[in-house]
Amino acid sequence: MTITGIVRLAAVVYDAGFKIDDFLTRVADRLGADRVNMAGVLQENAGDAAGVCSAMTLVDLTSRSRFRISQDLGSQAEGCRLDAHGLAEIGALLDRPLGHDVELLMLNRFGKAEAEGGGLRSAFVRAMEAGVPMLTAVRPPYIEAWSKFHGRLAVDLPSDFDTVLAWCRAPVQELRAARHAQLSLAG
Repeated sequence: MTITGIVRLAAVVYDAGFKIDDFLTRVADRLGADRVNMAGVLQENAGDAAGVCSAMTLVDLTSRSRFRISQDLGSQAEGCRLDAHGLAEIGALLDRPLGHDVELLMLNRFGKAEAEGGGLRSAFVRAMEAGVPMLTAVRPPYIEAWSKFHGRLAVDLPSDFDTVLAWCRAPVQELRAARHAQLSLAG
């Protein structure tokens, strides 16, 4: 989504094995230090030992509440360990209207659930409709579904910290300028 030419929707494209959750947390921490008002969720993983599936938790950037989104299927399980109930719980939280002060929405990823029409897809749609800048991540298996979803309204970013940070700052600065102009006109 663009306003005055700045793309307000971006995804960090990453390959399997890249620690995208740690990367996005570093981005969020830096933006938080810059006093960017963020909403959304980022993923934390626990139990990263070799051969052991990690427990997945989404952290709400506003309240810092944690929501478990994985289920323990045992060490021999090969199926999807995503817990639909946990994902629905965080989805309900994200279905609330975005606050007027939100400058950037971060959603941990556009993955299989979103590609199939579920997951946090409604949160993506609401942010696009509200014109709130949004950052997410996507892996190659879901790039085609991601492209169809956003219909050329997004930019794909490399997994480079400085590039992602620069992208985040541009629409936030534009949003701040637009809000300042509105306040000046109203006052």
